[in-house]
Amino acid sequence: MSMKDEIASAVPQELEEKEGEKPVEKKGLEKKELLEQLKEFFESQLLAVLATQNGTAPYVSLVAFASDEKLKYILFSTTKATRKYSNLSENHSVSLLIDNRKNAIEDFRDAMAVTVLGKVEPVEDFEHSIMEKIYLMKHPHLVDFLQSPTTVFLKIRAEKYIVVTRFQHVVEVSV
Repeated sequence: MSMKDEIASAVPQELEEKEGEKPVEKKGLEKKELLEQLKEFFESQLLAVLATQNGTAPYVSLVAFASDEKLKYILFSTTKATRKYSNLSENHSVSLLIDNRKNAIEDFRDAMAVTVLGKVEPVEDFEHSIMEKIYLMKHPHLVDFLQSPTTVFLKIRAEKYIVVTRFQHVVEVSV
């Protein structure tokens, strides 16, 4: 059974997005298992779509990301001279989409998408070394970019994960 099938099987089969109904909230052992599966999923994906917002409009961009062991933080880096960073300086609330779509018809059945809701914070000096190791283990090709004086290293403090499988099965996990 593939990882996305395992995650989908954690969701009641009858659950469908219906107007006015709230997605299932996972707790306890199920939550622990789901977070473990999400960790594996995150390790398999290199890029995510980061949504930021300035005063008037949302803005999305691709970022190379990594997560800590407990999925409390999602790490990414960006150049300071970007619209993304300007938006983050004004509004720390973000949404990050991590998915495995292949741009094929099968995606409606097979793709998985995880939305991370949270707040962006700078990586602090005391944690920089360990966070940098986590990030560079996944993205060793970005070492020069990460260590550039024009780059800022950031973390999203995850508040909630929204997992969508089989195009309509939704599970929310608060962190």
